Amino acid sequence: MHHFDFHEGSLHCEQVPLSQIAAEVGSPCYVYSAATLRRHYRVFAEPLAAVSHMICYSMKANSNAAILKLLLNMGSGLDIVSGGELYRALRVGADPAKIVFSGVGKTVPEIEQALDANILVFNVESEAELDRIQAVAAARDQVARVSIRVNPDIDPRTHPYIATGLYESKFGVDLDTARPLFGKAHAASHLELVGVDCHIGSQITELAPFLDALERIQQVVQELRAQGLPVRYLDLGGGLGIPYNNETPPHPDEYAREIVARSRAMDCTLVFEPGRVIVGNAGILLTQVQYIKSNYKKRFAIVDTGMHHLIRPALYQAWQQIQPVLPRTGEAEVVDVVGPICESGDFLALARELPPLQAGDLLAVMGAGAYGFSMASQYNSYPRPAEVLVDGDRYHVIRAREAYADLVRGEQLPDDLA
Repeated sequence: MHHFDFHEGSLHCEQVPLSQIAAEVGSPCYVYSAATLRRHYRVFAEPLAAVSHMICYSMKANSNAAILKLLLNMGSGLDIVSGGELYRALRVGADPAKIVFSGVGKTVPEIEQALDANILVFNVESEAELDRIQAVAAARDQVARVSIRVNPDIDPRTHPYIATGLYESKFGVDLDTARPLFGKAHAASHLELVGVDCHIGSQITELAPFLDALERIQQVVQELRAQGLPVRYLDLGGGLGIPYNNETPPHPDEYAREIVARSRAMDCTLVFEPGRVIVGNAGILLTQVQYIKSNYKKRFAIVDTGMHHLIRPALYQAWQQIQPVLPRTGEAEVVDVVGPICESGDFLALARELPPLQAGDLLAVMGAGAYGFSMASQYNSYPRPAEVLVDGDRYHVIRAREAYADLVRGEQLPDDLA
């Protein structure tokens, strides 16, 4: 469900024509729907009301300050994976008691930063990380709350680049290695063991992998409690997929109801880290066709954006719907929608059937709210696009389009350069 629909012959975001945004803000730009964000959060949260829980939105999906603030205002916490994300979180007023810190490569400065903020918990991904957090906390005479991220060796049946719950993955700790780590954390002088964490991947479109992982984690929790070790939080991560093409992922309320039904007796606060399922279909990338080019084999629609602004198609072979903002008539043509970047992998769609296009046409790349701008770069010295948030019949530019001066900010020329 999203709020991008055709009204009076043109594609709108809520009550604002995308053609108006393109004319006034420029192209390319990301456009997000506040109504969709609010609806997706409510749909995920409402079935959890019967149990102790915490929703910690996964910032890596989209970390724009306005989107974070909107979700914080609805009661969300945050899942972070870097010191930069912690900085962003605190800057918009996030409650540190609702921040969980995931990720395999936490540095000493990041750990110190999180201890200073007094975040809820570090999700620990290796014994070496556990030792480092203990050492940093001891040196500062502080106590760090920790959970151990268990890797349950569950195949999430998603793209291998975003599968995190298999033993081949760099994430988490296998079950046999994890068991003694819980005891080590509990015995450490400057650590407080508070829970178990598990995250098996992203864009998962079936319930079975989640339920299989939950079953294995429940066994871990039972073992820990039998040993007298505390488990207050059970972090089940995120990863619930969304429909980009023909996928039929479970509805968020179905996912939540199944998890609640199977974990109600565990007497834990459940922690969830949804990202894509909240913001993915709440955003689009608006772009304009610059040229139509044909050769004896192919037809290309060359647009003013590409892999530097939306890398998912090139990186994950991801399929994203593309549709004209203004209806086009005529027999569909098979085209590659490609960008200006000097890479053969710079495409948004290959062999896609679209209405006849011409230079100047506006296109909406759907489902671009997650892992779009957050993975954008300045490759080929292209400034990053603007971000726009629509709320009803109004829109706000929530990130200005970068200027050329932004490309060289921080660069310095040595005075004695030969």
